[in-house]
Amino acid sequence: MLRWTLLLCGGLSMVVGLVGIGLVVWKVPGIYPQPPHLIWGAIIGGAIVVICVLGERWRYRRHIAAGRRWQPTGECFEDPETGLIVRVLYDPESGERLYQPVRQPSGP
Repeated sequence: MLRWTLLLCGGLSMVVGLVGIGLVVWKVPGIYPQPPHLIWGAIIGGAIVVICVLGERWRYRRHIAAGRRWQPTGECFEDPETGLIVRVLYDPESGERLYQPVRQPSGP
């Protein structure tokens, strides 16, 4: 939910900045030009938020490292967020646990 909220806010900020540029460029009567740093700040700030949110998903995704010796723990459960059946793997060297989706739930 937070991810979508940040994407929406960043996107709206960029749109507001682009509309501000459009109003200044076309010299719409009755619209006083805003200081350029406010317009560019909205566009650049919104772009930074969108890029960071999208990059966070790519940066922190988990990969099963080929060199590690993952061992199944025998645990299996339904993830409450996604509804997927998840299997738990364990790396005895680091103590790290990995939650790997196995299959879609059977459904009601």
